[in-house]
Amino acid sequence: MGRVQLFEIRLRQGRVVYSPGEPLAGAVRVRLGAPLPFRAIRVTCMGSCGVSNKANDGAWVVEESYFNSSLSLADKGSLPAGEHNFPFQFLLPATAPTSFEGPFGKIVHQVRASIDTPRFSKDHKCSLVFYILSPLNLNSIPDIEQPNVASTTKKFSYKLVKTGSVILTASTDLRGYVVGQVLRLQADIENQSGKDTSPVVASLLQVSYKAKRWIYDVRTIAEVEGTGVKAWRRAQWQEQILVPALPQSALPGCSLIHIDYYLQVSMKAPEATVTLPLFVGNIAVNQTPLSPCPGLGSSPGALSPVVPSAPPQEEAEAVASGLHVSDPVSLSTKSHSQQQPLSTPLGSLSVTTIDPCVQAGSPARNSLHPPLCISIGATVPYFAEGSGGPVPTTSALILPPEYSSWGYPYEAPPSYEQSCGASTDPGLIPGS
Repeated sequence: MGRVQLFEIRLRQGRVVYSPGEPLAGAVRVRLGAPLPFRAIRVTCMGSCGVSNKANDGAWVVEESYFNSSLSLADKGSLPAGEHNFPFQFLLPATAPTSFEGPFGKIVHQVRASIDTPRFSKDHKCSLVFYILSPLNLNSIPDIEQPNVASTTKKFSYKLVKTGSVILTASTDLRGYVVGQVLRLQADIENQSGKDTSPVVASLLQVSYKAKRWIYDVRTIAEVEGTGVKAWRRAQWQEQILVPALPQSALPGCSLIHIDYYLQVSMKAPEATVTLPLFVGNIAVNQTPLSPCPGLGSSPGALSPVVPSAPPQEEAEAVASGLHVSDPVSLSTKSHSQQQPLSTPLGSLSVTTIDPCVQAGSPARNSLHPPLCISIGATVPYFAEGSGGPVPTTSALILPPEYSSWGYPYEAPPSYEQSCGASTDPGLIPGS
């Protein structure tokens, strides 16, 4: 049996999650089967971020360090056989960013310990990863309780000589949500043509990207599909998406990795897409959501009639067939990805095998912090009031216009302020 039988790091009370500015205390534990000469025993607490141009590649092309503190636990000497404990304590900086891990990079905080031995002897090293979480209070984001609305008009040709248009308007009840909260979606579709539309699809997208040469990791978190709209009809589609286990939107303190969320509502025929920027936080909006904009939250009977742009004879044919343009209809839902069982991993995503919700030391027991949860996929623990995870989807992903050029776009995606016309804190603007 070797000299070093056990060499490990233990944090006080078994904690794994800390807040910025908190003390981190623990001990380095060594068990020896025989005396061990050493030159020094050191412990280091460090936090850093690394990013790569290739997915799941640990060879970082750019890095940044947030803190790196070392303590000497013992000077040159010899440890007798038996068990030894070396206590330590560090003060985490108040500016330390929240932990994150994705395919193109990660923010890692860890404690490392080493026993430096005399020349020609083997040095001993060990490490322990811990998580830093700085909860995002959605109420600190300006206008977060306001309805989120976007609209587009798509003109197209059909039957060779005829033209028509489709007006697609999508809205959500809020602009920010916490995990486990219900996102209420409403889509209004005016089909001003004699041709039926394709089904309408709503996708909750997570967009992670890094600075320098912009690289985007776009994935569908949840997806729901509604039926199409008949010719000369106006329809309203209302659905709900349960926000699954996701890391928070903002990573203040990190300049290399950003996380954005979008709700994309789209149709393939005619090709029309609207994209609503969203925030995912840890502290829910505490104000009552306001009513949607006029025309979005009203009853179907209050919808204004459609004025078709197709030839008059087509309108006459539509009326003759009993499909009056002013008669609104409600769309049904064809499929909802969150209603499917999670039977297989999400493609290239790694599935965390840790229990979905676990108590993690004093932060979880604190009434100000909900339980610590582990999200499914390439993410890290987060504070949340519910649990869930990305689910497999069958529909093809239609990227928002900002992300249509996968790889290295020349310009950053539009900011929250540019998308919504709101004055926001630059630190909370997606992609800033």
